[in-house]
Amino acid sequence: MANVYLTGAGPGDIELMTVKALRVVQNADVIIYDRLANSDILKEAKDGVELIFVGKEKGNHRVPQDEINEIIYQCSLKYENVVRLKGGDPFVFGRGGEEALYLRQRGVEFEIIPGVTSAISVPAYAGIPITHRGITPSFRVVTGHRKSSDNIAQINWKSFIEDETIVFLMGLHNIELIVTNLLKVGKDKNYPCAIISNGTTKNQKVITGTLENIVEKSKEAVSPAIIIVGEVVNLRDELKWFDKEENI
Repeated sequence: MANVYLTGAGPGDIELMTVKALRVVQNADVIIYDRLANSDILKEAKDGVELIFVGKEKGNHRVPQDEINEIIYQCSLKYENVVRLKGGDPFVFGRGGEEALYLRQRGVEFEIIPGVTSAISVPAYAGIPITHRGITPSFRVVTGHRKSSDNIAQINWKSFIEDETIVFLMGLHNIELIVTNLLKVGKDKNYPCAIISNGTTKNQKVITGTLENIVEKSKEAVSPAIIIVGEVVNLRDELKWFDKEENI
């Protein structure tokens, strides 16, 4: 029976990949990888490994999720060591749960190897702690990747507490809808925000602003990006360590 590993690659910086993830990559007979996994990780694979790219980006899902599920399954019938390599963590908006269920329903055993999620690591590299005593007692991670304004409206915006840090993943193309809904439920227009593109990599770029101006500033941002809304953004001036601020 194959060893199938649904593996988190971490947020971008290859050194944030876990020791266990690196070990299974080095032993893999096939690696099924996505767009957000650092391509340098593949250099750690052994000679002769089969590499299968199944990356997705907005407007271009070259391999639909149903097909990805089947590719993983078919590889489990052919290879001894199968690695499904996903950016961040497989279970944080990574659809790893769907892939695991697909395998379980077909009698294929698997192992989940968690990865460092961008929701906490990318803000850290930008000098933004998502929790901080005296500022915020909690944080929430929300998918910003919704296909329509109707789906964005399904988010329970009123449930966001005033001093909570909100991290939106994959939401750059919906930032106007996100801001509009936050203002509708009473967030102040001067509430601090940040957009971090290519987090934890040499191309990291941080744009800070407020709910009033972040949509306009977002035109200078690129994907992949995360959006942070909260008073903790104001700590960046003192805590930034990895990059220079792009305060446009």
